Amino acid sequence: MKQADERFFQKFFPPQEFAARRQRLLDEVGPTAHVLLRGRSEKVGPRFLQSKVFFYFSGIEIPGALLMISGPERKTTLYLPHRDPERHPEETGLGVEDAAAIKAATGVDDVCDRTVLAEHLAAVRTLYVQDAEDELPCQTRFEAAAAAQRRATDPWDGRPSDTQYFISLVKSRCAHLEIKSLTPIVSEMRRVKSPREIEIMRRAGYLSALATTEAMRVTKVGLVERQLAAVASYIYYTHGATGEGYPQIIAAGNNMQFGHYSRNDARLVDGDIVLMDTAPDYGYYTSDIGRIWPVNGTYAPWQRELYGYITTYHKTLLRLLKPGVMAEDVVREASAIMAGVVKKTDFSKAIYRQAAERVLQSKNPLSHPVGLAVHDGSPYKHKPLEPGVVLSVDPMMTIPEEELYIRCEDTVLITADGIENFTGAAPLEPDEIEATMKEASRFPLYDTAREWDPGRRMHE
Repeated sequence: MKQADERFFQKFFPPQEFAARRQRLLDEVGPTAHVLLRGRSEKVGPRFLQSKVFFYFSGIEIPGALLMISGPERKTTLYLPHRDPERHPEETGLGVEDAAAIKAATGVDDVCDRTVLAEHLAAVRTLYVQDAEDELPCQTRFEAAAAAQRRATDPWDGRPSDTQYFISLVKSRCAHLEIKSLTPIVSEMRRVKSPREIEIMRRAGYLSALATTEAMRVTKVGLVERQLAAVASYIYYTHGATGEGYPQIIAAGNNMQFGHYSRNDARLVDGDIVLMDTAPDYGYYTSDIGRIWPVNGTYAPWQRELYGYITTYHKTLLRLLKPGVMAEDVVREASAIMAGVVKKTDFSKAIYRQAAERVLQSKNPLSHPVGLAVHDGSPYKHKPLEPGVVLSVDPMMTIPEEELYIRCEDTVLITADGIENFTGAAPLEPDEIEATMKEASRFPLYDTAREWDPGRRMHE
């Protein structure tokens, strides 16, 4: 296969964007250092998806790939296994035999057999490696680190993480190397998104809003939570996404008290509210959104009271965000404004007032960066906000006495003069949501509470 077959290569970025990132990376590590990146080794699920940092610097979606970026030569070498001649590349991924096509499509300078990597490392003195855990589809590096810690301390397991095992392997085979951490450098590089990243995230945010809005329209008493998730997944796949960016949260009733609830198997009950938090994996990037609406289509007074308070706080934060300010200053100013709102509000219960006051003590309503992962490895709170930073605005209110967790969330881009709300197309205010729920849906869902009759016509 000498010509680049587009089936085997990503289509979201030109190779020049990855080449520019690699050159910037070399500027950061210095002219005598090398960088070694490890890609994902195997397919998990129906399609191979690369680890996020490896993709960020290469765009290469080939299992078993390793990437060396050389400071002295300012060149990039890709190390691959051989392809099984008895199997089609669609099954196994490309190999060394496809070097010409790979170089043409990706912009790497050379493609070598993996077996020569140790020989090439013999001449290297300083090597930067990513020591944070891999960000994988539907898994942030922070979740991966927690899972690795649980596994390492399990008396019946004890295995190191894949990342730590790889670093130990490099050290054992190349004891002369000085190993340095690449993680803080990569995190800072990812903090400000490029124009192409922004365009992809704009699309991911729109799909999140589209899926959430359609889920509002299909909601009715008797459905199961995962049926709303199915509507979102359908929208993602039919609009070019590869699936979900993280496990979808569809939490009805008191299920919403669990922050990352994902069983999604409870029935929607009259009088309950439902929280939906969902986004696609679109070109390896994702988004984040959260909305709460009434199962029966009309907010009860207490539901409107609580969700209305959180949306007011949410809009206050959105209004204050702009370039040049520190995130903590935005939170401080928004909290002061909302303290006045609390004083003027006649809450129906004392515990609701107490919960509203607790919200204003939280330092984290500007929740997390968003990008290659929903909780992206690109911190932004240590510097003034600047154009290109993407973050989640997500004020949250907990009422443990009633097992409630009230929140609303949007993903926003800091622009030259304010923000762009990537997920703002989804209804936010209670009146907007109630009106949307009265609209006809394109996806009438089967009520699983009804007894299934195999003889019933499908259109009935």
